[in-house]
Amino acid sequence: MSMSLIAPTAVVAEDEAALRGELVEQLGKLWPDLSIVGEAADGLEALRLLDQHQPDILFLDIEMPGATGIDVARQVGGRAHVVFVTAYDQYAIAAFDQGAVDYLLKPLAGARLFTAISRLKARLGQGQPPAQIGGVLDQLGARPAEVTPSAARAPLRWINASVGQTLRLITVDEVMFFQSDNKYTRLGLKDGEALIRKPLKELIDELDPQQFWQIHRSTLVNVNSIASVSRDFRGRMQIKLKHGSEMLLVAESCAHLFRQM
Repeated sequence: MSMSLIAPTAVVAEDEAALRGELVEQLGKLWPDLSIVGEAADGLEALRLLDQHQPDILFLDIEMPGATGIDVARQVGGRAHVVFVTAYDQYAIAAFDQGAVDYLLKPLAGARLFTAISRLKARLGQGQPPAQIGGVLDQLGARPAEVTPSAARAPLRWINASVGQTLRLITVDEVMFFQSDNKYTRLGLKDGEALIRKPLKELIDELDPQQFWQIHRSTLVNVNSIASVSRDFRGRMQIKLKHGSEMLLVAESCAHLFRQM
């Protein structure tokens, strides 16, 4: 494994293609000397690339098919510095903050990536060997089993959605509402709309219920996007959004959500 300061090497393992591409792109901008020698869409491919390239650094998504990032990290054996990519900040950060490994939260933030890069450069520059991270991995591997499945899973924070012919990475905070539309779910955005194939019933389980309220059997609304609630000439409750002219109908069975507003 080369620890060269001129051209350190890295493998990026992330099963979401859009996020993987975004991470590689940001690394290219913030650390142009870093050579990305391999990209993996699952844990087994990450292990193969680890053995093939012996990279200085591994960027590992915690939740991947085949083998998780934790499984892969257990096989590293001190051969590379590890940076986890995760949405599970509820339990992960406490372990990461011990300093043995670094982490990036989804959706990716440039400032956090810059901090991780600075730490990696310092470790490489000082010739520090990769940390022994068995204790951290034990914490990460054991913690989800100690809580209920619903508590272990962090709320959905970003979505791959189709905008025309383009696949776009969208944070849930950008979505004003989700609405069933035949085989798709329509996302109402400030600058237009997007489509995903995930059904509304799955989104209900994955989104933060404090942020997204089901106001109709076919509609979820982001409470932060609500401008006002009123009734039309038929007496039906409806929502006006802060952006755009679309009005969302509220089912009478959901009217109780707005009694204190």
